[in-house]
Amino acid sequence: MLATIGSAIGLFAATNIDDIVVLTVLFLASSRGKPRPWQIVAGQYLGFITLVVISVIAALGLTIVPDEWVGFLGLIPLGIGIWTLIRGLRRNSDDDDDDSKITAVGLWGVAGITIANGADNISLYTPIFRTSAPSDVAIMIVVFLILVAVWCAAGRLIGTNKAVTEGLERVEHWLVPAVFIGLGLFILIESGVIVRLIEVLA
Repeated sequence: MLATIGSAIGLFAATNIDDIVVLTVLFLASSRGKPRPWQIVAGQYLGFITLVVISVIAALGLTIVPDEWVGFLGLIPLGIGIWTLIRGLRRNSDDDDDDSKITAVGLWGVAGITIANGADNISLYTPIFRTSAPSDVAIMIVVFLILVAVWCAAGRLIGTNKAVTEGLERVEHWLVPAVFIGLGLFILIESGVIVRLIEVLA
């Protein structure tokens, strides 16, 4: 059991280290009003549980979304980032102090970002779930869910830290959309979905 717990902790950390950056940015934005902290936590859980369910189903030999097209989920953070950037530029000319709010991100937006950033989770969880005993899979999932709370707490601690917020205050309206645009582009490029789409259309 201890070995299973240790493996689950290592697996979660390896597949979710980039989520700390995303959560930090979300909580940094939440200090300005939106999204609200409960939306970030609930959205993170909803998205992660979806990833686990997809992995379990895939481990049973079923496919919900063809692997070669999962990369299109990168359009979610990319779209949110572009929308936030455009909105920030518009408000910047009016000297609006509220220009850093990610109004496009609520509960479902956070869940979508989590799912879009979870291709590596599915690719690693699926074979492990498939080759593990049901009891071990259950233990892993419980550990994962506990660690989601730890990740959210860490993201909030960093994102709402006074020194951090003061240091990022001048670039926050650029940082927030940049992180999401970068994440979206990374998912689209890393997954190879753009190349496959060109090949299909060619």
